[in-house]
Amino acid sequence: MKSGARKLRPQGAEIIPDGVRYRIWAPEKMQVLAQIQPSAGGADRTLLLTKDADGYHAEVDALGVAGDRYQYVVDGNGPFPDPASRSQPEGVHGVSAVVDPDAYDWQDSGWKCPPLRDLVLYEIHIGTFTPEGTFSAAVGKLQHLRDLGINALQIMPVADFPGARNWGYDGVSLFAPARCYGTPDDLRALVDAAHGQGIAVVQDVVYNHLGADGNYLGVYSRFYFNDEVHTPWGAALNYDGHQHAAVREYFLSNVAYWLDEFHFDGLRLDATHAILDVSSSHLLAEIADAAHERGAFVIAEDERNLAAVIATDGHGMDAVYADDFCHSIQVALGDESYRADFTGSAAELADELWHGWHYRGQVSKHLGAPRGGAGDHLPPEKFAFCISNHDQVGNRAFGERLHQLTTPAAYRAASALLLLAPATPMLFMGQEWGAETPFQYFTNHNDELGRLVTEGRRKEFARFPEFRDPEIARTIPDPQCLETFTRSKLDWSELARPPHVELLDLHRECLRLRAGDSAMRPVSRSGWEVLDLGAVALRYFGQNCEWLVLAHFAPTALAVTLPAARWQCILSTNNTRFGGSDAAGIDPANGRVAFTQPELLVMQTTS
Repeated sequence: MKSGARKLRPQGAEIIPDGVRYRIWAPEKMQVLAQIQPSAGGADRTLLLTKDADGYHAEVDALGVAGDRYQYVVDGNGPFPDPASRSQPEGVHGVSAVVDPDAYDWQDSGWKCPPLRDLVLYEIHIGTFTPEGTFSAAVGKLQHLRDLGINALQIMPVADFPGARNWGYDGVSLFAPARCYGTPDDLRALVDAAHGQGIAVVQDVVYNHLGADGNYLGVYSRFYFNDEVHTPWGAALNYDGHQHAAVREYFLSNVAYWLDEFHFDGLRLDATHAILDVSSSHLLAEIADAAHERGAFVIAEDERNLAAVIATDGHGMDAVYADDFCHSIQVALGDESYRADFTGSAAELADELWHGWHYRGQVSKHLGAPRGGAGDHLPPEKFAFCISNHDQVGNRAFGERLHQLTTPAAYRAASALLLLAPATPMLFMGQEWGAETPFQYFTNHNDELGRLVTEGRRKEFARFPEFRDPEIARTIPDPQCLETFTRSKLDWSELARPPHVELLDLHRECLRLRAGDSAMRPVSRSGWEVLDLGAVALRYFGQNCEWLVLAHFAPTALAVTLPAARWQCILSTNNTRFGGSDAAGIDPANGRVAFTQPELLVMQTTS
């Protein structure tokens, strides 16, 4: 699209044929000045913005060009950065920069995103995905993902944050890609390269709160927040109160920004249960509409287990992370973290595979209240499953990964079940080879806020018996230490060594099976069923054959009688090829399987 033909965003510095238009919403403020540092050098200039009836201050700098840097002076206070800046080259407290979004030469004109039912998501944190921790370095790992069978890269939040390292959920400059990862065009090049490899890209965005340091929205208007409603992160964003229209417009324009200017195929919305809105048209529905108008999709993180979030006659999200499956798997593999609400039994896992989630109105012991509703009327692709993600790893005291908490056999079986389940699967970076590097919680806040974060982290774990000893509590990694960040970087050299090679081969083979027959990616409930065989059992009805996926997680023996058919074993997670040594005993003559340890089998009917 030609510069000037693009629909202007409600706020920010925009290049137009006549120069650069500056616009900022500050309804209570009398005067806003733009202080401009020309990119070509020379004297700074000051531009007085004109206020309109809706509270927007705007003016065109006829001399403005890409690369100019600027700040705002608000009623004599400041200068302050632009909260709608496309770039913060000196950090979230520094000057903003004018960016030309049309300068990048896109090469993805022929790209078409695969349908949701075909996607395999792979979550990464840019800063720890590669040794360099940049957008450009991530391009070099796309071939690994393609060879593995990944076709959707999900990037943890990149909206700029204070300091040089962060998970991304403390973002405050929502339109500015984090400068520590590279330039806006570096991010565009990553998306472009991914599309060239047949990989869709999903951006994680946070619309339920802003970080505590560097959030300048309140400088421009008190109406961005509703002080009467609080969330775990402070005052709620004002999506439904006085002057809410401009607040909603700010966030909805952010949706359009990532999709239009960076060609993202979808968005992952953080903690949508904490987006508080009692309007007749919920913000989530408007986000979904904005994405769908652009051919994109939206995945919600929502702990409520409510079908309304993903129903077309509800909020219209395309999918939701259904964490009940993840929690049951963790319990089944010996992690006690979710034992209060989950048993990890085969029956419980089967229940989640069919319904999408386990809690459908039952009382949660953890919450002390009923949770959830029915979901089995929705197609399975609308439920995104994982057995590991940034929260499940990073919110452990030492950032241990799931394979480090269980046996190799159990981990292989859980990994295969995730990839062969009818839901949309997601992997967390490194889990496909059993990365030994942790993923720990890291920040780089100012000294005072950093001290509070460190103390809060230790208090959080003090409620667990193993950390009540102050000496042991002090061994919990300090989020503020650089080493906490650097030890969380993936070690790609592991890929050349066992047992990582074998585990990677298992993931690759399971994804090959999933991609090879559409029966394993069912569009409706009629193409598959869950069987009660004592083990977790999925039966898929393909055009030319049937498939049976059997998973056993207990260390004890189990005998299973197969459904009447002629079955042959296609895959065992305990094959030596995948790092195992003792596959289950299978007797095709009488249709019985004898498990002796955790294992997953893939069976196929023969003619």
